[in-house]
Amino acid sequence: MTLLAAAQADFPLHMPVIVAGGGACGLVAALAAHDAGAEVVVIERDPVPRGSTSMSLGAVCASGTADQRRLGVDDDADRFAADVMEKTRGTADPALARAVGQLSGEAIDWLREAHGVELSLDPNWPPAFGHSRMRMHVSPGRSGADLMDRLIAACDRAGIPIVTSATLESLFVEGKRVTGVRYARPDGSREDIGCGALILATCGFGGNHAMIAKHIPAMREARYFGWEGNQGDGILLGEAMGAALADMDAYQGLGLLAEPAGIDLNPRFLIEGGVQVNRLGQRFSNELDDVSGQGARVIAQPGGTAWVIYDERIHRSCFDLPQYVALREVGGVQSADTLDALASRAGIDPAGLAETLAAIPQGGVDPWGRRFDTPPLAAPFYAVRVSGALFHTQGGLAIDTGGRVLDEEGNPFPNLLAGGGAARGISGKGPSGYLPGAGLSSAIALGLACGRTAATLA
Repeated sequence: MTLLAAAQADFPLHMPVIVAGGGACGLVAALAAHDAGAEVVVIERDPVPRGSTSMSLGAVCASGTADQRRLGVDDDADRFAADVMEKTRGTADPALARAVGQLSGEAIDWLREAHGVELSLDPNWPPAFGHSRMRMHVSPGRSGADLMDRLIAACDRAGIPIVTSATLESLFVEGKRVTGVRYARPDGSREDIGCGALILATCGFGGNHAMIAKHIPAMREARYFGWEGNQGDGILLGEAMGAALADMDAYQGLGLLAEPAGIDLNPRFLIEGGVQVNRLGQRFSNELDDVSGQGARVIAQPGGTAWVIYDERIHRSCFDLPQYVALREVGGVQSADTLDALASRAGIDPAGLAETLAAIPQGGVDPWGRRFDTPPLAAPFYAVRVSGALFHTQGGLAIDTGGRVLDEEGNPFPNLLAGGGAARGISGKGPSGYLPGAGLSSAIALGLACGRTAATLA
């Protein structure tokens, strides 16, 4: 990853806007720039755009959407931002939190109306994990892969070129202005394109072990369940230009990674009344207060594993979730008519498990602060073994609410923008400020902001 002097460039092609990275943020940014009247091209490292979005549950938290209004959900950017600031204990950027709250709802409605990318409010995601309102939106396929397919199709319909197998390698710069990019092809050849504005929507740095060790040392030995191509390329290029970094210790952890299948279990199993226990059959936390921080809690259990315990009611409710279908197909679900039999099959202490379930305060609050308003678990019972993992980093280049990258003094670069994993998100510091859906919410909201801003700068 290098910077090259603009004088070295001889661009055979000039594009008003270049988007580096074909994930959710990059494709939304391209659509936004296109709609604002700018010619745009996306360059993507992989043969097919996928990245972290495709590995996610595809859920986007958003406020003030048409779906929320239709279902009577009273939500807006101020309430969204208040939830973010409370969850992050005031460590998130308040202006960015409000901008994401405002733009996320706008982006959901715009994507549906202007580009046929359907994202609908999911009534099966009640307020939980720090959200005070029902605001999780999903695509019809209920997966990140489905969302990516719909965004790619939207770009195709709009005539936006996506150059794949093109690895961003260098930026041509003149002072603080980017004049173009160089990308490498799999055969070793290189191509240069000039630009009026550049949007870095590349990735986070979860797959870069050196960066994890430097910025998130507590997770240096944790399993990484994310896109291996997340090497922090855009962050490193921005840093080389003198950009400021923010919230680099923030990350999204997972406490529901089914083992050994490596499938991310949907939090609905817990929201609807399931619990997590260790091999002794003991619960060890409020499973609903910290969806990201739960990963470290699971890692801290004996053997670094835990089990999600639920019943037939929850099994039927979640039956058609794509990840759960896949998990059943590979034999990742244990079931039995009695707790003793389930414990025996799963390798959990039966006495401990029975004592734990008997102690759940139905209609009350447990010692960790979790309220149980769902029906008590009843036979037959189910168990899924899970581990903790690092999924996605949430820190990156410092940006303003329009997506422009900031230098160490807080001044914006003339034509450099960033979003998605390349930019700071709204999770504040560490793992515990992450709200479900916040990663994709930031990606889509800031993609909209970056595309619009880039069109004015180009």
